[in-house]
Amino acid sequence: MTYSDIEFSVNNGVAVLALNRPESLNSFTAAMHGEVQEALAHAAQDTSIRALLLTGNGRGFCAGQDLNDRAVAPGEDLPDLGDSVEKYYNPLIRRLTTLEKPVICAVNGVAAGAGANIALACDIVIAARSASFIESFSRLGLIPDSGGTWILPRLVGMARAKGLAMLGPKVPAEQALAWGMIWQVVDDDALMSVATTLAEQMATQPTRGFALTKQAFAASAANTLDEQLELEKELMRAAGKTSDYREGVAAFLEKRTPRYIGE
Repeated sequence: MTYSDIEFSVNNGVAVLALNRPESLNSFTAAMHGEVQEALAHAAQDTSIRALLLTGNGRGFCAGQDLNDRAVAPGEDLPDLGDSVEKYYNPLIRRLTTLEKPVICAVNGVAAGAGANIALACDIVIAARSASFIESFSRLGLIPDSGGTWILPRLVGMARAKGLAMLGPKVPAEQALAWGMIWQVVDDDALMSVATTLAEQMATQPTRGFALTKQAFAASAANTLDEQLELEKELMRAAGKTSDYREGVAAFLEKRTPRYIGE
Protein backbone atom coordinates (compact mmCIF):
# COMPACT_ATOMS: atom_id res chain seq x y z
CA MET A 1 0.00 0.00 0.00
CA THR A 2 1.33 3.42 -0.99
CA TYR A 3 0.06 6.56 0.70
CA SER A 4 0.83 10.26 0.41
CA ASP A 5 -1.00 11.76 3.40
CA ILE A 6 -0.30 9.05 5.98
CA GLU A 7 2.44 6.56 6.77
CA PHE A 8 1.45 2.98 7.60
CA SER A 9 3.72 0.16 8.68
CA VAL A 10 3.49 -3.11 10.59
CA ASN A 11 6.15 -4.44 12.94
CA ASN A 12 6.04 -6.90 15.84
CA GLY A 13 2.27 -7.21 15.60
CA VAL A 14 1.74 -3.44 15.76
CA ALA A 15 0.32 -1.31 12.96
CA VAL A 16 1.64 2.25 13.15
CA LEU A 17 -0.55 4.83 11.43
CA ALA A 18 1.06 8.26 11.31
CA LEU A 19 -0.86 11.24 9.93
CA ASN A 20 1.58 12.80 7.48
CA ARG A 21 0.60 16.32 6.51
CA PRO A 22 2.95 18.11 8.92
CA GLU A 23 2.88 21.37 6.98
CA SER A 24 -0.79 21.75 7.98
CA LEU A 25 -0.52 20.15 11.43
CA ASN A 26 -1.94 16.94 9.95
CA SER A 27 -5.34 18.51 9.38
CA PHE A 28 -7.79 16.28 7.54
CA THR A 29 -8.69 16.52 3.87
CA ALA A 30 -11.02 14.19 2.03
CA ALA A 31 -7.98 12.49 0.52
CA MET A 32 -6.39 11.86 3.91
CA HIS A 33 -9.69 10.50 5.26
CA GLY A 34 -9.72 8.01 2.41
CA GLU A 35 -6.20 6.83 3.18
CA VAL A 36 -6.93 6.52 6.91
CA GLN A 37 -10.09 4.53 6.20
CA GLU A 38 -8.18 2.14 3.95
CA ALA A 39 -5.37 1.65 6.49
CA LEU A 40 -7.80 1.04 9.36
CA ALA A 41 -9.75 -1.47 7.27
CA HIS A 42 -6.50 -3.34 6.65
CA ALA A 43 -5.62 -3.23 10.36
CA ALA A 44 -9.03 -4.66 11.21
CA GLN A 45 -8.75 -7.54 8.76
CA ASP A 46 -5.09 -8.54 9.16
CA THR A 47 -4.91 -11.10 11.97
CA SER A 48 -1.16 -10.58 12.31
CA ILE A 49 -1.92 -7.06 13.56
CA ARG A 50 -2.84 -7.18 17.25
CA ALA A 51 -2.52 -3.50 18.21
CA LEU A 52 -2.76 -0.14 16.48
CA LEU A 53 -0.61 2.89 17.28
CA LEU A 54 -1.95 6.21 15.98
CA THR A 55 0.22 9.33 15.92
CA GLY A 56 1.08 12.38 13.81
CA ASN A 57 4.27 13.47 12.09
CA GLY A 58 5.85 16.86 12.70
CA ARG A 59 5.14 19.34 15.47
CA GLY A 60 1.48 18.46 16.07
CA PHE A 61 -0.83 15.46 16.26
CA CYS A 62 -3.80 16.83 14.31
CA ALA A 63 -5.44 20.24 13.92
CA GLY A 64 -8.79 18.75 12.89
CA GLN A 65 -10.37 19.69 9.58
CA ASP A 66 -8.33 21.46 6.90
CA LEU A 67 -10.56 24.44 6.18
CA ASN A 68 -8.83 24.97 2.84
CA ASP A 69 -10.38 21.69 1.76
CA ARG A 70 -13.80 23.27 2.27
CA ALA A 71 -13.10 26.65 0.70
CA VAL A 72 -15.82 28.06 -1.55
CA ALA A 73 -15.84 31.05 -3.85
CA PRO A 74 -17.79 34.18 -2.83
CA GLY A 75 -21.48 33.71 -3.50
CA GLU A 76 -21.29 29.90 -3.59
CA ASP A 77 -23.26 27.79 -1.15
CA LEU A 78 -21.39 26.69 1.96
CA PRO A 79 -20.60 22.98 2.14
CA ASP A 80 -22.92 20.64 4.06
CA LEU A 81 -20.95 19.98 7.24
CA GLY A 82 -23.37 17.27 8.32
CA ASP A 83 -22.53 15.39 5.15
CA SER A 84 -18.82 15.69 5.96
CA VAL A 85 -19.39 14.36 9.46
CA GLU A 86 -21.51 11.47 8.19
CA LYS A 87 -19.11 10.52 5.40
CA TYR A 88 -15.77 10.94 7.14
CA TYR A 89 -15.63 11.62 10.87
CA ASN A 90 -18.39 9.32 12.13
CA PRO A 91 -16.99 6.25 10.33
CA LEU A 92 -13.52 7.06 11.67
CA ILE A 93 -14.70 7.21 15.28
CA ARG A 94 -16.79 4.08 14.86
CA ARG A 95 -13.81 2.23 13.43
CA LEU A 96 -11.45 3.28 16.25
CA THR A 97 -13.90 2.48 19.03
CA THR A 98 -15.04 -0.87 17.63
CA LEU A 99 -11.70 -2.13 16.33
CA GLU A 100 -11.25 -5.52 17.96
CA LYS A 101 -7.69 -4.65 18.91
CA PRO A 102 -6.27 -2.10 21.36
CA VAL A 103 -5.74 1.39 19.93
CA ILE A 104 -2.95 3.47 21.44
CA CYS A 105 -2.65 7.15 20.54
CA ALA A 106 0.66 9.02 20.88
CA VAL A 107 -0.16 12.74 20.93
CA ASN A 108 2.73 14.95 19.90
CA GLY A 109 2.05 18.68 20.07
CA VAL A 110 -1.42 20.11 19.53
CA ALA A 111 -4.59 18.04 19.13
CA ALA A 112 -7.32 20.48 18.15
CA GLY A 113 -10.94 20.20 17.10
CA ALA A 114 -11.65 16.82 15.57
CA GLY A 115 -7.99 15.98 16.19
CA ALA A 116 -8.55 16.20 19.95
CA ASN A 117 -11.65 14.02 19.86
CA ILE A 118 -10.05 11.44 17.57
CA ALA A 119 -7.24 11.10 20.10
CA LEU A 120 -9.65 10.86 23.03
CA ALA A 121 -11.63 8.14 21.24
CA CYS A 122 -8.62 5.82 21.39
CA ASP A 123 -8.25 3.21 24.13
CA ILE A 124 -4.96 4.40 25.64
CA VAL A 125 -3.73 7.97 25.13
CA ILE A 126 -0.12 8.91 25.84
CA ALA A 127 0.83 12.56 25.40
CA ALA A 128 4.12 14.35 25.09
CA ARG A 129 4.68 16.86 27.85
CA SER A 130 4.40 19.69 25.29
CA ALA A 131 1.11 18.37 23.90
CA SER A 132 -2.21 20.14 24.34
CA PHE A 133 -5.89 19.54 23.61
CA ILE A 134 -8.23 22.23 22.27
CA GLU A 135 -11.95 21.97 21.54
CA SER A 136 -11.70 24.72 18.95
CA PHE A 137 -15.15 24.31 17.35
CA SER A 138 -16.75 27.23 19.19
CA ARG A 139 -14.39 29.67 17.49
CA LEU A 140 -16.15 28.85 14.22
CA GLY A 141 -19.66 28.66 15.63
CA LEU A 142 -19.66 24.87 15.46
CA ILE A 143 -20.27 22.01 17.87
CA PRO A 144 -17.72 19.35 18.90
CA ASP A 145 -17.91 16.48 16.43
CA SER A 146 -16.02 13.18 16.17
CA GLY A 147 -17.82 11.98 19.27
CA GLY A 148 -16.77 14.96 21.35
CA THR A 149 -20.20 15.59 22.88
CA TRP A 150 -20.34 11.92 23.94
CA ILE A 151 -16.73 11.40 25.02
CA LEU A 152 -16.03 14.62 26.94
CA PRO A 153 -18.83 14.42 29.55
CA ARG A 154 -17.84 10.83 30.29
CA LEU A 155 -14.18 11.75 30.74
CA VAL A 156 -14.39 15.03 32.64
CA GLY A 157 -18.04 15.54 33.68
CA MET A 158 -20.67 17.82 32.20
CA ALA A 159 -19.44 21.09 33.75
CA ARG A 160 -15.93 20.74 32.40
CA ALA A 161 -17.17 19.35 29.07
CA LYS A 162 -19.33 22.44 28.50
CA GLY A 163 -16.48 24.72 29.52
CA LEU A 164 -14.10 22.99 27.12
CA ALA A 165 -16.65 23.13 24.28
CA MET A 166 -17.86 26.69 24.77
CA LEU A 167 -14.69 28.45 25.92
CA GLY A 168 -12.17 26.46 23.92
CA PRO A 169 -9.21 26.70 26.31
CA LYS A 170 -5.90 25.04 25.56
CA VAL A 171 -5.60 22.10 27.95
CA PRO A 172 -1.93 21.20 28.55
CA ALA A 173 -1.02 17.53 28.72
CA GLU A 174 -0.47 17.59 32.48
CA GLN A 175 -3.93 19.09 33.04
CA ALA A 176 -5.48 16.56 30.68
CA LEU A 177 -3.88 13.83 32.77
CA ALA A 178 -5.14 15.35 36.03
CA TRP A 179 -8.68 15.57 34.61
CA GLY A 180 -8.67 11.93 33.50
CA MET A 181 -8.72 12.69 29.78
CA ILE A 182 -5.58 10.67 29.02
CA TRP A 183 -3.54 7.80 30.45
CA GLN A 184 0.04 9.08 30.63
CA VAL A 185 2.33 12.07 30.03
CA VAL A 186 5.96 11.52 29.05
CA ASP A 187 8.87 13.68 27.98
CA ASP A 188 8.71 14.68 24.33
CA ASP A 189 11.77 12.72 23.27
CA ALA A 190 10.43 9.56 24.94
CA LEU A 191 6.92 9.64 23.44
CA MET A 192 7.31 7.24 20.54
CA SER A 193 9.58 4.90 22.45
CA VAL A 194 7.11 4.60 25.32
CA ALA A 195 4.08 4.32 23.04
CA THR A 196 5.74 1.74 20.79
CA THR A 197 6.89 -0.37 23.73
CA LEU A 198 3.37 -0.33 25.16
CA ALA A 199 1.79 -1.21 21.80
CA GLU A 200 4.22 -4.08 21.25
CA GLN A 201 3.55 -5.37 24.76
CA MET A 202 -0.22 -5.20 24.22
CA ALA A 203 0.21 -7.02 20.89
CA THR A 204 1.44 -10.06 22.82
CA GLN A 205 -1.58 -10.13 25.13
CA PRO A 206 -5.07 -11.71 24.79
CA THR A 207 -6.40 -9.65 21.88
CA ARG A 208 -9.87 -11.17 21.96
CA GLY A 209 -10.16 -10.29 25.63
CA PHE A 210 -9.31 -6.68 24.82
CA ALA A 211 -12.01 -6.64 22.14
CA LEU A 212 -14.63 -7.95 24.57
CA THR A 213 -13.52 -5.41 27.20
CA LYS A 214 -13.98 -2.57 24.69
CA GLN A 215 -17.44 -3.91 23.87
CA ALA A 216 -18.40 -3.99 27.54
CA PHE A 217 -17.27 -0.43 28.24
CA ALA A 218 -18.98 0.88 25.10
CA ALA A 219 -22.31 -0.58 26.22
CA SER A 220 -22.04 0.56 29.83
CA ALA A 221 -23.07 4.16 29.20
CA ALA A 222 -26.55 3.18 28.00
CA ASN A 223 -27.14 0.08 30.13
CA THR A 224 -28.71 -0.20 33.54
CA LEU A 225 -26.66 -2.07 36.12
CA ASP A 226 -28.73 -5.20 35.61
CA GLU A 227 -28.30 -4.98 31.84
CA GLN A 228 -24.58 -4.51 32.23
CA LEU A 229 -24.31 -7.48 34.59
CA GLU A 230 -26.08 -9.61 32.01
CA LEU A 231 -23.73 -8.38 29.30
CA GLU A 232 -20.72 -9.13 31.49
CA LYS A 233 -22.03 -12.67 31.92
CA GLU A 234 -22.30 -13.19 28.17
CA LEU A 235 -18.95 -11.61 27.37
CA MET A 236 -17.24 -13.57 30.15
CA ARG A 237 -18.75 -16.73 28.69
CA ALA A 238 -17.26 -15.84 25.30
CA ALA A 239 -13.88 -14.97 26.85
CA GLY A 240 -13.82 -18.27 28.69
CA LYS A 241 -14.01 -20.16 25.40
CA THR A 242 -10.93 -18.52 23.86
CA SER A 243 -7.59 -20.18 23.29
CA ASP A 244 -5.93 -17.36 25.19
CA TYR A 245 -7.93 -18.08 28.35
CA ARG A 246 -6.90 -21.72 28.15
CA GLU A 247 -3.28 -20.69 27.66
CA GLY A 248 -3.41 -18.15 30.50
CA VAL A 249 -4.66 -20.78 32.96
CA ALA A 250 -2.12 -23.34 31.78
CA ALA A 251 0.75 -20.85 32.07
CA PHE A 252 -0.34 -19.87 35.58
CA LEU A 253 -0.49 -23.49 36.74
CA GLU A 254 2.82 -24.32 35.07
CA LYS A 255 4.46 -21.14 36.41
CA ARG A 256 5.62 -19.94 32.99
CA THR A 257 5.10 -16.93 30.77
CA PRO A 258 1.93 -17.34 28.66
CA ARG A 259 2.15 -17.39 24.88
CA TYR A 260 -1.05 -15.76 23.69
CA ILE A 261 -2.11 -15.98 20.05
CA GLY A 262 -4.89 -13.39 20.20
CA GLU A 263 -7.75 -15.82 19.74
